[in-house]
Amino acid sequence: MEGPYRVGDALPPLEIPVTRTLIVAGAIASRDYQDVHHDAELAREKGSPDIFMNILTTNGLVGRYITDHFGPAAVLRKVAIRLGVPNYPGDLLRLTGRITTVDGGIRTYTDSENRIPIEGENHTLIEVAVAGDNRMGRHVTGKVTVTLPHDSCQPHQPHRSHHARPL
Repeated sequence: MEGPYRVGDALPPLEIPVTRTLIVAGAIASRDYQDVHHDAELAREKGSPDIFMNILTTNGLVGRYITDHFGPAAVLRKVAIRLGVPNYPGDLLRLTGRITTVDGGIRTYTDSENRIPIEGENHTLIEVAVAGDNRMGRHVTGKVTVTLPHDSCQPHQPHRSHHARPL
C-alpha cells in the first residue's frame, strides 16, 4: 500500500522532564508500591542515589509517544521494551522512533501471540523501533506495533508540539 508512512521514517522526538511527581504518580497509578519509587531515603539505603521511574511508567510514556504521533485512531497492539539506565528526578527523557515495518495489506490481522482477530478489516500495521535517552545514557529501547484503519491512515497532526504538551 502506498501511504503516508514509510519504512525508515523518523518520528519527531518527544522530550519529557522527569520529575519526582511523575515518578511517584506513575508508580501509584500502576500500583507499584516498591519504596524505591517513592521514598528517597529508603532508595538511598538500597544503593540508589534517589527514587527512580518504574518500568510501567516508561511503558506508558512509550505508548503515549506512539499514539500522540499516529493519532486517536491508532491502536497499540504490542509494546515490548527493555530498560537500561534509570530515570531519576531532574532527568530529561528524550524519546525517538523510526518506522521499521509498514504492512497495509487488505486483510484482517491477528494478534500473533493470542491469535485474536483485530476488530474490523483493512488495517495498516506499523512497527516502530523506539529509544529513550537521558543524561546517563540509554534508558529504554523497544519495538511498538500499532494498527491504523486504512481510512484514517493519514498523517496525524498533533494539536501542539510534543514539547508543549503537559504531562
